[in-house]
Amino acid sequence: MNIVIREIKSKDYKFVAILWRDVIGALSVTDKMVTETCEKMKDDNRYETYVADVDGKIVGFVTTVETLAMDQANGYIKVNGLAVLPEFQHHGIGKMLMERVEKLAHERKISLIGLASGVQRRGAHEFYEHLGYQKLSFWFRKGMQ
Repeated sequence: MNIVIREIKSKDYKFVAILWRDVIGALSVTDKMVTETCEKMKDDNRYETYVADVDGKIVGFVTTVETLAMDQANGYIKVNGLAVLPEFQHHGIGKMLMERVEKLAHERKISLIGLASGVQRRGAHEFYEHLGYQKLSFWFRKGMQ
């Protein structure tokens, strides 16, 4: 299996949308939403999205944003989404994607990476903890009309 972690290309958008729906479980995410969002993000260097390409097939992705915080002098990187197709999980692909994020943090001299993970995604929690991430808080949200 030849695994390449690389920056997202426009031809990858539909596969990221499928992963967002099928693996993360956000069924309301459409191909159009992913395309429009990725197009906005590509011109803003705070955002990075990497895909896991296995022999020409997109099997995973991670998307991040660099953000400022009062308690982090250099800001931090927030992982906005990570997914790997179930049949490709437990092959080190998720770890490779997160290592790419950690490399990005190092390149930008950022000393913190944060993320939120759905309460129901216990396997994901174990994965992050295995990589050394600490479970420190709950994340709250409120939709605005």
